[in-house]
Amino acid sequence: ILFILGFFSTLAVIALIAVAVTQNKPLPKNVKYGIVLDAGSSHTNLYVYEWPAEKENDTGVVQQVEVCKVEGPGISGYSHATEKAGPSLAQCLRQAEKVIPSKQHQETPVYLGATAGMRLLSLENKSAADNVLSSVEKTLLSAPFSFQGARIISGQEEGAYGWITINYLLGNFKQSGWKKFLHSLKSVSETSGALDLGGASTQITFVPNELSSGSPENLLYFRLYGKNYQVYTHSFLCYGKDQALQQKLARDLQASTSICSLLDPCFHQGYQKTINISNIFKTPCTSAKKKQFPFSQLYLKGEGDYQKCRRNIKTLFNKTNCPYSSCSFNGIYLPPLQGDFGAFSAFYFVMNFLNLTNEQSPVALDKVASAIESFCARPWHEVQTAYRQIKEKYLSEYCFSGVYILSLLENGYEFTEENWQRIHFLGKIGSSDAGWTLGYMLNLTNMIPAEEPAVPPLSHGSYVGLMVLCSLVLLSGLVLACLLCHKPKCLQKGIV
Repeated sequence: ILFILGFFSTLAVIALIAVAVTQNKPLPKNVKYGIVLDAGSSHTNLYVYEWPAEKENDTGVVQQVEVCKVEGPGISGYSHATEKAGPSLAQCLRQAEKVIPSKQHQETPVYLGATAGMRLLSLENKSAADNVLSSVEKTLLSAPFSFQGARIISGQEEGAYGWITINYLLGNFKQSGWKKFLHSLKSVSETSGALDLGGASTQITFVPNELSSGSPENLLYFRLYGKNYQVYTHSFLCYGKDQALQQKLARDLQASTSICSLLDPCFHQGYQKTINISNIFKTPCTSAKKKQFPFSQLYLKGEGDYQKCRRNIKTLFNKTNCPYSSCSFNGIYLPPLQGDFGAFSAFYFVMNFLNLTNEQSPVALDKVASAIESFCARPWHEVQTAYRQIKEKYLSEYCFSGVYILSLLENGYEFTEENWQRIHFLGKIGSSDAGWTLGYMLNLTNMIPAEEPAVPPLSHGSYVGLMVLCSLVLLSGLVLACLLCHKPKCLQKGIV
């Protein structure tokens, strides 16, 4: 009897261990990958995203796992050597090959979206823009991934996908593990607006409380995580920080009475630069203002005067004509601002350089203006000494860029002292960069068929039942063994 009990007890122990190990064995990671290249006006970034093959409410859970900055200018900068545009992407594509498992290369989609730099090139020279895209397509087709397209996305798309990214990362579409990144928001029940600033364009996107039926071109509709969203968005081409500077220089040059020299209040005192006149008027943003000058070069000298700079920049925003109940500038409809706003890309990079991106306690509007004014007033030699690690081109333009951002938000979009505190300057949220590419990838995952998730070999009920049964068998065997080894006298007499 003891032998039989020992045998069954051993079987019960083996069964318990086998079931527990099998059931709790790590499930295979069923992950999909995607690549999006953001071909901006000044440079190109490659992003690698991953998401589980099984989806939530028809929208994949996407997160960034790699970013690679392409060396050289944006692809629009290859307009005079279009065959070089594609090969410039090769190094970052090789980096993506290392990140993504080789067995999944062929099934990984790769997309390229070109933004305002290519929009301007297409307006200026459509043949060159087409050749640049052809060169890019050739390189992407030669990569081991599944090429899905390289195209110029509209400003409206850029704004809308940026809005999706911000709200996805902030957890506004659904409750998730991203909650810890919501510390800066006053309400998690609302969506946040998106403010994007690039080199050639700027976008504003948000869900308004009230809308004008007279401007349907500014409205987009989305369905994400089982909910519908009606979004206002507008993209201002030529109002990115680089093109805005070109516009300002063109205006200043036309108004200048001095021959071949310009005293510019938006550059530090002591800064000097020689600019080719043709470079100022070479884009569609300034070509209409072009006129003949008796000189080919402009000698620019910095003045470092914040107030003058602010007045100069303010003239870029035409507020005289508004055919709607309310407008931003240039006669473009803008509903009343609503909720929090995430400001990213150049908004973040410039304000972060100026130490004005404190999320724990957003800096008040008057203090922002004061900090930018103080920075612009610093002599150029002092600024150079303090920031030796930054290239002169970028360093010299931070004064203008800071004043321009302040003017765009305050004069262009009409943020006030009260709602300025609702702007949050964002570089990264979690491990992902704030920008339009993640929203683009998130939207595209709707076209990827859902797969059955990997599941344990036993259902939860079966697993619990087997564990209880094996435990009872083991326990019964132990109890009977104890009774046989320590029999009471009455049982011993009975057995005799």
